[in-house]
Amino acid sequence: MNAITRTPSGSASAAAEAPAAAQILGDYWPGIQMYYPPVKYAPSLGIYEDLEQAAQRFRKHAWNTTAHTLLFDLEDGCRQKEMSRELLARELPRMPRRRDVQVAVRINPFRTDEYERDLALVRDLADHFDVVMLAKAGEAYGAPEIRDLSAVLVGLNPRMTIQPIIEHPKSLKIAPDLMQYPTVKHVVFGIHDFSKAMGIHITPRNWVEELKVYLHDILFEARIAGKGVIGAVETLIGNATMPESFVEPHDVRRWLDLQGDEESRVVYRHACEEASMGLSGKQVIHPSHIHPCKVAFTPSPSEVKTRVRILQAAIEADALLGGAIRFEGEMLDPPMFGKALQTLLRAHALHALSGADTEFAIEVLRKLPEQVVRENWPYGVIL
Repeated sequence: MNAITRTPSGSASAAAEAPAAAQILGDYWPGIQMYYPPVKYAPSLGIYEDLEQAAQRFRKHAWNTTAHTLLFDLEDGCRQKEMSRELLARELPRMPRRRDVQVAVRINPFRTDEYERDLALVRDLADHFDVVMLAKAGEAYGAPEIRDLSAVLVGLNPRMTIQPIIEHPKSLKIAPDLMQYPTVKHVVFGIHDFSKAMGIHITPRNWVEELKVYLHDILFEARIAGKGVIGAVETLIGNATMPESFVEPHDVRRWLDLQGDEESRVVYRHACEEASMGLSGKQVIHPSHIHPCKVAFTPSPSEVKTRVRILQAAIEADALLGGAIRFEGEMLDPPMFGKALQTLLRAHALHALSGADTEFAIEVLRKLPEQVVRENWPYGVIL
């Protein structure tokens, strides 16, 4: 999704600058993807919602999500598939579009009957979806699944992208082939189906360690291909909800220590681990997971300020391409400057970089050779 081009502008010059910024910095990342069940089971009543109840919930919660991506699940998490498609056909065109929220739909495995029905919905709502997420990608027919789906989507809406879900060792084996298509910007690691296929009994608190070798394989192939990787769904659901005003690490830690529950601490710890490995997003199934995962993935305001100062010092010393500087008692050289730049670009990709800092990041990118830029940020940069 090229959200920059949707930004309202009061002048023709600003409108002209938006595509240029998008080309240089790349598209926004999927970030925190909130699984939203179109038609939900109500445990208190012991029945599923009817269409009107689902529509009311849709307008109340889907319209106001704080996640980066609103993900409608039509596959494993959806029992009432036909009613869910009917709800989306009726309500999605009415939903106000927001610059900072992508809309995704998870469709059923390739060439199944449900897949064909899902694809018919995508055709009807092509202007309202940014992403189609393909469940169990490549397991039945290999990489041609992505080729065929790409051909359909390009004809409907060239902005739409595909996020294949790697849920089986067969898919992991052909991961480079799944990533070769330009419609694929990010892939998803489906840990629960993957661990089931491998016969690995993962635990809610330690799955990162238990599946680390396979996650590293996906990250390795994705980095070579210049694609992002979206992390896994957590199953732990607590009762605590972190206030959205807490964005600095010390505030987050204080809240987790004093008011958070064990589930919140585990989810936050996993999100921090995934972010440190360079993942471009994470899926969540409960609203209380959104903010802890957002602050784990998004560079804090203080971190952004520090990285800007590092790059300014490097430019002043003419050390951006070679040389070293002393910064707050630490020796820094070009690899460290590259990491500082990555922090700014990551903040931009997650809608957390101010206009002034975005202009500064573009200025730094223009000072670097193309090869160095691609080493630091392979996500579609064009200078």
